[in-house]
Amino acid sequence: MSSFPEDLKYTATHEWVRVEADGSVVMGITDHAQELLGDIVFIELPEDGKEVAAEAEMSVVESVKAASDIYAPVSGKIVEVNKALLDAPEIVNSSPYGDGWFCRIQPANAAELDALLSADAYAKICE
Repeated sequence: MSSFPEDLKYTATHEWVRVEADGSVVMGITDHAQELLGDIVFIELPEDGKEVAAEAEMSVVESVKAASDIYAPVSGKIVEVNKALLDAPEIVNSSPYGDGWFCRIQPANAAELDALLSADAYAKICE
């Protein structure tokens, strides 16, 4: 059974977002998504400094079952990527909301965060 931390926001495409004190957002894929994918074997991360648009493809995750596109939860600039995932993509399976984060984005429009889903709304999508 997947868990959905209440302090995060979610997308219908199975990404999570945590708003940081400096206004940036950390994002990754949900526990539900990693369960559906199975053992993750490769992650293509976006480049530092890249501009991304909300809901646009920004990354790819490959598992033993499938390859899946990862979408930007908000528009903005990539200010940090989790380079540990390049050598150990399986971290996402064991810690999707912790060490398995993908990147940090500086949002171009903080109002886009209001369009993201609550934990309860996301859980309904996953039922």
